[in-house]
Amino acid sequence: MKLKPEERLIVPLDVMTLKDAVYMMDKLGDIVKFFKIGCALFTAAGPSAVAEAKKRGFKVFLDLKYFDIPSVVTKATESLINLDVDIFTVHTLGGFELMESVVKILWNENKKPIVLGVTILTSINEAFLRDVLGTPNVTIDEEVGRLAELARSAGLNGVVASAFEIERIKNKCGDSFIVLTPGIRPKGFENFEQKRVLTPKEAIIRGADYIVVGRPIINSKEPLKVAETIIKEIREGENERTS
Repeated sequence: MKLKPEERLIVPLDVMTLKDAVYMMDKLGDIVKFFKIGCALFTAAGPSAVAEAKKRGFKVFLDLKYFDIPSVVTKATESLINLDVDIFTVHTLGGFELMESVVKILWNENKKPIVLGVTILTSINEAFLRDVLGTPNVTIDEEVGRLAELARSAGLNGVVASAFEIERIKNKCGDSFIVLTPGIRPKGFENFEQKRVLTPKEAIIRGADYIVVGRPIINSKEPLKVAETIIKEIREGENERTS
């Protein structure tokens, strides 16, 4: 997938009001081309948040991580088609039937959004995974690889996973299988609750197709400058990956 460096950066609009989201889009719009709308903003503003982003010509990653019985998620998918989002997420732990049902809904659509399966959140470490799954001999890397293969077999376009799992995913599912990586922090920025973290350059070198960088940009006094630095790192990572 051929993308420009600025198309690989996704900035989450993790704010509580539509007014704040519009302010951030207008502030970053000269640099950032892709925004993520998650559960906080979507709960506060609903589809209006997507409409405001699309009206300004931005791409939208709607990250609601649909996780319910297949019939409920397919109804949600039918509704979001009209929102014209570019990427949306379902949860791989919902199983094969859930993921395949979403893919089937999109078969006859002329303009299909990219569907990604959320694997293991980047805030989860090995100890937490063992507590949740009760499988002490399974590593995060192995579990993410298994879920990625399940997503591919169901027809999804790719997965959301940390940069640490990219190599395993690409080896199992192929280079064209999209990997979107959250948990990205430029050097010098706090990790917060993220456990599995790499820099933008490191993620791109490992094969990330998209990276999500939030608080280092949103909370900065100079968000444009930080975004420019990240895009520069992406470009350096691309050059090093292809050299």
